[in-house]
Amino acid sequence: MATTEYLPKQEMPDPGPDQILGPGHDNNTVTERIAGIVYLPLTKAPRKWLIGAFISFVFVNILMGAMWVLFTKGIGIWGVNIPVGWGFAIVNFVWWIGIGHAGTLISAILFLLKQDWRTSINRFSEAMTLFAVACAGMFPILHLGRPWLAYWLFPYPNSMWLWPQPRSPLEWDVFAVSTYGTISLVFWYTGLVPDLASMRDTAPHLWQRKIYGVLSLGWRGSARHWHRYQKAYLLLAGLATPLVLSVHTIVSFDFAISVIPGWHTTIFPPYFVAGAIYSGFAMVLTLIIPLRSWYNMRDLITMRHIEAAAKLMLGTGLIVAYGYAMEAFFAWYSGDKYESFMYWNRVTGPYAFTYALLILCNILLPQLLWIRKVRLNITLVWILSIIINIGMWLERFEIVVTSLHRDFLPSSWGTYIPTVWDVATYAGTIGFFLFLIFLFVRALPSISIFEVREDMHHAKHLQHAYEEKV
Repeated sequence: MATTEYLPKQEMPDPGPDQILGPGHDNNTVTERIAGIVYLPLTKAPRKWLIGAFISFVFVNILMGAMWVLFTKGIGIWGVNIPVGWGFAIVNFVWWIGIGHAGTLISAILFLLKQDWRTSINRFSEAMTLFAVACAGMFPILHLGRPWLAYWLFPYPNSMWLWPQPRSPLEWDVFAVSTYGTISLVFWYTGLVPDLASMRDTAPHLWQRKIYGVLSLGWRGSARHWHRYQKAYLLLAGLATPLVLSVHTIVSFDFAISVIPGWHTTIFPPYFVAGAIYSGFAMVLTLIIPLRSWYNMRDLITMRHIEAAAKLMLGTGLIVAYGYAMEAFFAWYSGDKYESFMYWNRVTGPYAFTYALLILCNILLPQLLWIRKVRLNITLVWILSIIINIGMWLERFEIVVTSLHRDFLPSSWGTYIPTVWDVATYAGTIGFFLFLIFLFVRALPSISIFEVREDMHHAKHLQHAYEEKV
C-alpha cells in the first residue's frame, strides 16, 4: 500500500501500516534518505536552510554583543528596578525550560507507552530539549550580576565556609535543571549510538567514518549490544519521565512559595508543567514543519505525526485554560483583597493588553485545532504553533511583571519597561537556539534510522498478515 501525502484541507483516511515510512522503503533506502541530509555538500543545501542559518548566526553575534555590554556595565543596562527586580531574565528562563519539556515527553513517556508515531520526531525533539536547556541556563547566570562567580551556586568546599541557601527554590533550580540537562543528554546520545554506527558504515569520506566511528563507541549491532542497549534505554526513559513533572514543578516553586499575590498558589506546579508541554509541542511543530519541507521528508514525517502533535497541543492547552480559570476563581473565592486587586490589575491595569493577547494566543485561537481540516492544514498548524509560543512567553511575562510592579504599598509601585539590551539578549538566545538546530540537522541524523527501520518491518508484517487474511 503506497503512502499518501495529504494536501491541506483534504480528508485524511485511516492511517495504514506503512504510512509512517512512505512508499517502497527498505533498510538501505531509509539510511540513505536520513543520512543523505548530513552527507549533502553545503553548496547543495537548500537555499532556505542557508538563509536561516546565516540569519540565526547574525543573532548569535547580537547575543555576544549584548553579553559583552552586560559584563562591562552590569545589569543596570536592563529594565529591572524596584519593585520589579525580576524581568526578562526570569521570564525567558521559564519560557526556555518549558520548550525543553516536549523532547523528554516525546522520547521517554511516549516510548514507555509504546506510541510508535514518536519515531520520526523523537530525535529532533530530544536535540531541541538540549538546546533549549542551554539557552535557559544562560539567564540565571547572567542575572547574577557577577556571572564569573556562577560556581557559588554549588555547595563546594570553600575557605570562607559560605554555602548556598538550601531553602531557596533558586538553589533547587540549579540541581533540577542540571539533572534534567544531564539525563536528557545521556538519553539523547544513547539513542544516537546505533545510528552513528550506520553513519560510520555509509559515510562517503574517510574523515567522516573516523568521527562517526569514535562516536558510535564500537557498536557492531550484535545481539549482546542490542540487549544492553534496550535495557539502558528503558532505564533512562524511566529516569527521564519523572523529570518532566519535577523540573517545571520546581521552577514554579520560585513563585509559589513566596507571599506575593499572584504567585502564592497551589495551582502553579501542575499549571506550569502543562504550560511547559504546551509550549514545547508548539516549538516542535514550529521547527519540524519547515525542515520537513526543505529536505523533502514528507514521507518520513507525515500528517499522522503533525496531527498527533496538534492533538496533544490542544489537550495541554485546555489544561492551561483550566489553570487560568482557577487563578480567577482563587482571586475571587479567597477573599484576599491583595489577591483580588492583583487579578483585577492584571486584567485592567497598565499591562492589560498583554493579558488580552495571551488569552487570545493561548486559549481562543488554539480552539481551531478541534476542527480536523485545520489540523490537516500544514500552514495553519505552523501559524498556530508560533502564536502559542508567543502566548506562552506573554504568560510568563504576565506572571512576573504584573505581580511585582504594584506591591502591597502604593508608595512602592513602579513600571517595568524592557530596554534594548533585554530584547537583544532574548533575541540572541533565539538565534543561538536556531543556529544549533541548523547545525544539528547538518551534522547528525535528525530522524532515528533504526527505529524507522523497525517500524518498516512491523508495517510489512502487518501488511502481509492482512493480505493473507484477505
